[in-house]
Amino acid sequence: MLLIFPPVAKPCEPPAGIARLSGALTAHGISSRLLDANLEGLLFLLSRSCPASDTWTRRAVKHNLANLVALRSSRTYQSLDRYSRAVKDVNRVLEMSAKDRGVTVGLADYHDSRLSPLRSADLLEATNHPEQNPFYPWFSVRLPQMLEKTIFAQRREGCEEAHEENNQYGTIQSAQVVGFSLNYLSQALCTFSMIGFLKKNYSGVKIILGGGLVSSWMKRPGWKTPFGGLADHLIAGPAERPLLQMSGVWDFQEHYQPHYERLPLEDYLSPGSILPYSASSGCYWNKCSFCPEAAENNPYVPIPADQAIADLAALTAKRKPALIHLVDNSISPALMHALADKSPGVPWYGFARINKELADRDFCMALKRSGCAMLKLGLESGDQDVLDRMQKGTDLQTASQVLNNLREAGISTYVYLLFGTPAESIVEARRTLDFVVAHQHAITYLNLAIFNMPLCGQEAGEYGTETFYEGDLSLYTAFNHPRGFHRKIVRQFLEDEFKRHPAVSSILKNDPPLFTSNHAALFNLRK
Repeated sequence: MLLIFPPVAKPCEPPAGIARLSGALTAHGISSRLLDANLEGLLFLLSRSCPASDTWTRRAVKHNLANLVALRSSRTYQSLDRYSRAVKDVNRVLEMSAKDRGVTVGLADYHDSRLSPLRSADLLEATNHPEQNPFYPWFSVRLPQMLEKTIFAQRREGCEEAHEENNQYGTIQSAQVVGFSLNYLSQALCTFSMIGFLKKNYSGVKIILGGGLVSSWMKRPGWKTPFGGLADHLIAGPAERPLLQMSGVWDFQEHYQPHYERLPLEDYLSPGSILPYSASSGCYWNKCSFCPEAAENNPYVPIPADQAIADLAALTAKRKPALIHLVDNSISPALMHALADKSPGVPWYGFARINKELADRDFCMALKRSGCAMLKLGLESGDQDVLDRMQKGTDLQTASQVLNNLREAGISTYVYLLFGTPAESIVEARRTLDFVVAHQHAITYLNLAIFNMPLCGQEAGEYGTETFYEGDLSLYTAFNHPRGFHRKIVRQFLEDEFKRHPAVSSILKNDPPLFTSNHAALFNLRK
């Protein structure tokens, strides 16, 4: 089985999903190979010559190799200016690499001027013409190589051989299985281009589609796949059990330790490897209004805290990462306490709810001693009524205490704010501004987002829905804001008032460009 993480996503750490699947398959003796097509594809584009008709592009091309080296060096993260220039120059080379195809490729995004990942017809068009994808010169060579390696490994390990088919790309088993982990819209067009290549050249290949974006598609009201027989299987939610069942395994463990052995850990654009680890699926709170997890009815399934600690200890001893990224929707209180009691031995960061544990100063100090470099906090609003209407379970007095505790402990905070929810008007939005100003010294980074109404949420019909994005695969719907705080007005408020406040603008300047929270903790490792 070949498991693929497609372009484009931030190439700063290995993909957690296919590493976790590899762990489950390996535990049952099932051969698998992993391909981070995102990392390899982006590095391929960066290695090619690209047109340089302006000063910025010429400079970026000239220093491209040095900038890639710099992003893998811890010294670069001692200077935000040096780091920012390296990131922006690398991104410039990527942008210019596919400009002639009408495609903008970046370190964190992919945009096609003709095709939209929100339209199934456009995804099928990408399937029919894979040669038009800017990554085609790479994947048309790399995919056959990986398929051949997978077959060789299966034969070497004594796996049963299936019927073979000969074509211009070599010999392939008709029972060969290729799984794509499709998590973001920025990966969709490239995923379907790669599927199109496989279908055209390897008719016997079985395609499995899973990942966060596929799960969300399948939770849409009245979902019926628009992809016909293009994918043999679509998987919603965690894929370990479905993949094992397809492989004839029915005796499952509760948890499988992820395997990163077949991923190029030293090639990612980070100083030392960042190791992602998931201790749960779903969200332990799962009560927030308009939350996709709640709207899609995703269950919360945690790994026991002692098992997670044992995994982190084993992975740290084996992989010696520079940083652990806990990718849970929110680190549970049980795991937080376990981390405070027993450090994984390297710095770590992740999402956490604003709760009573973090309101304890001594507990925050214990987290810092355990290696906590940064916590991402979903505050959403600085108005208590808005928070209550959203069922956040957050008290602003507690939030204030948490921010001050984390600042005193030396733990960076990446605070997420959400504007334009149905309960908010510009009055409440200004209270959020007041809260940020009052806590500016305790907020290291800010993420400002505008509210999107989930299409499958129970509340969507209450406010009068209408077309939001043109496309049958859109996950959100427009709505009539009950207090008139529409997206256009929200955007104007953020640009003309919120971001211009000196306290806010000084915080926003701290944000690492493009990589944002994925690299932010790296700037706090020496503090």
